[in-house]
Amino acid sequence: MRDSDSVAVYFLNAMLHALRDQPAERDAQLQAVGIDPALLAQPQARVPAKAFAQLWLALIRRLDDEFFGLDSHGMPLGSFALICRGLIQEPNLEKALRQCLAGFGLFLRDLRGRFTVRGGRVVLSVESTLSDPLTRVYAEETYLVLVIGLLCWLAGRRIAIDRTEFALQRPAQEDDPLLWGPDLRLGSGRTEVEFDSAWLRLPVVQDLAALKTFLRSAPQGLVIRFRNQGGLVAEVYRHLRARHYGQWPTLAALAERQGMSASTFRRQLEREGRSYQQLKDEVRRAMAFERLREGRLSIAEIAEYTGFQEPSAFHRAFKKWTGYSPGSYRERLKPS
Repeated sequence: MRDSDSVAVYFLNAMLHALRDQPAERDAQLQAVGIDPALLAQPQARVPAKAFAQLWLALIRRLDDEFFGLDSHGMPLGSFALICRGLIQEPNLEKALRQCLAGFGLFLRDLRGRFTVRGGRVVLSVESTLSDPLTRVYAEETYLVLVIGLLCWLAGRRIAIDRTEFALQRPAQEDDPLLWGPDLRLGSGRTEVEFDSAWLRLPVVQDLAALKTFLRSAPQGLVIRFRNQGGLVAEVYRHLRARHYGQWPTLAALAERQGMSASTFRRQLEREGRSYQQLKDEVRRAMAFERLREGRLSIAEIAEYTGFQEPSAFHRAFKKWTGYSPGSYRERLKPS
């Protein structure tokens, strides 16, 4: 974790939600890790990742709940480690995901995760009985962060999410594209993520020794890793988004711009869970979804804009991402 790493204050509010009626206690917890309580009222503010991690550990001890009081039963200290010990015994991500959801189900009462595999696509959904809208928003997103983060760690790879929906509205965050993929829908009435089923065939590569190291920084490390807008992955992502596909630099050119060798640059991206090719693919997807929503360009023009030599190649890629053709997806975006 670098000194420049940071986390959006939105996620700080989610973590502190259980203390919403105890402002003095909440502010004391923040001040103890060097965070100014006034930042909670600034929607675009960010806090140092190290302070965020310290607060995470302090709060779960204070609440005796590794789910921050967002569920009526919660997860007593040690629950997360118990779940993880079962997961490293599984041979692949599909069985690990099934075991993971069952593990969370042993503790949480108000949230249930389920997944289905159809037509080469995985849909991981969260059902909730929480009545308070804000608690539900925070709880469902925290649940998905922990489950997806665990899958990524188990495989030693960053799983590319193609579509995410949250049942209720919440403020859009700069971090969203990196965490939830290019097709994020807020207030859709359901909470789910979708990705390629090929990810579930990956083997579990972590063992007990790796788990011991992982637990020293988890689960707060999962959240910081995938919500870190100050890391190299985020910087490269923003650099590519600001340029036309034809102007994208090579890995060597980007490394030189960062003052690194190509091998150091590549290793740093890998430590943050991405490769340069994965980032380019994610940005292309984001560009395609944006142009389809805008509705100004034809499908062929969007294919060219996103760097596909032939519209047919774009059609095949888009159907792999979503299960729909670009035209069908655009039709689904129109008001009924």
